[in-house]
Amino acid sequence: MKRIPEPELMDSPEQTRAYAAADFSEPNQIFCQAVGAALANHPNAHAGRLLDLGCGSGGLLVDLALSLPAWEMVGIDAGPNMLKLADHAVIENELQHQVTLLEAHLPSDLDLLQTKGPFDAIVSNSLVHHLNDPMTIWESIAALAQGDTVVVVMDLIRPSNLDEANALVEAHTQGALPALREDFYNSLLAAWRPDEIESQLASMGWGHWSITCPSNRHWLVSGRL
Repeated sequence: MKRIPEPELMDSPEQTRAYAAADFSEPNQIFCQAVGAALANHPNAHAGRLLDLGCGSGGLLVDLALSLPAWEMVGIDAGPNMLKLADHAVIENELQHQVTLLEAHLPSDLDLLQTKGPFDAIVSNSLVHHLNDPMTIWESIAALAQGDTVVVVMDLIRPSNLDEANALVEAHTQGALPALREDFYNSLLAAWRPDEIESQLASMGWGHWSITCPSNRHWLVSGRL
């Protein structure tokens, strides 16, 4: 099925309300475990600085901060409404000492982000399918990383057809608000397939990085610069 792009920024009041009410515990757990595994052999495994690209409503960033209490976290997003939710989540979990939030857009704000580093880890979940040019994330990571930066990126897999997309929506958004169901459907159609991601990584010289499918709807990239 041909990819159908969606708007880069998902930040309307209706969308942010739907995200605030959603349960992302399953993919968040998958992602946190992958980050923990990737950091296990890092020289700064016990204390470092992590950048979350596209932190959205902040739920995953909070989970990462709680699982890595000695790590400093910087979360960026281009949506001010999403960042308000993230700020609320940070305050609710009393993580202001550990987590910094910034409104920033890739690649135009790379200079600003470089002043917030260096980063021992750069992570991102569900950003790539929003980008008009998927190379934006990989080129941004290359610009922000240092010699031994751990990279973990996860996103959706584009289904083979519309029936498969509808089946995934039915299976994974039971009880969700209509806005979230619609966004999930559109995100699936805008997603990239693992073979496409493999080609993108190869063009960066990162063809040796790991690409796995930890669920029936996600690919996950893990590597180190």
